[in-house]
Amino acid sequence: MKEACWDDCLFNKSAKRVTPDIKRAKSLIETAEERISLVKEINEKSCNFVFEDYYTSILEFLQAKAFIDGYNTLNHICLGFYLRDVLKREDLFNIFDDLRYKRNSLTYYGSRMDFETAKQSIEKCKKLIGELKKIL
Repeated sequence: MKEACWDDCLFNKSAKRVTPDIKRAKSLIETAEERISLVKEINEKSCNFVFEDYYTSILEFLQAKAFIDGYNTLNHICLGFYLRDVLKREDLFNIFDDLRYKRNSLTYYGSRMDFETAKQSIEKCKKLIGELKKIL
């Protein structure tokens, strides 16, 4: 069954209750910060790779928050539902879901973004990361 909400994720065991893990969360946050700090240049050749780095950092920040709250999520869809249904941030969920779709198109279907789309997506990533840092 495909998940449509956070409760589905818990029911299907795509997300589960765990003991809060602050140490693991801190490690994920540090990794995300370091990944972002390594991005030096965005150009037509690198833009899709830079986007993937920012997207991966978003996943790390979201997973960190979930670990702090005592959850482990096993897929990107459920991380989105965690953002929307648990953290009550549908505004951020909409941004995340758009980025998730673009990342899946790139990763699984080889649909590279043009430079302008990639730049806009990277800006959305930066905005989402800023909001996630506030939540953390």
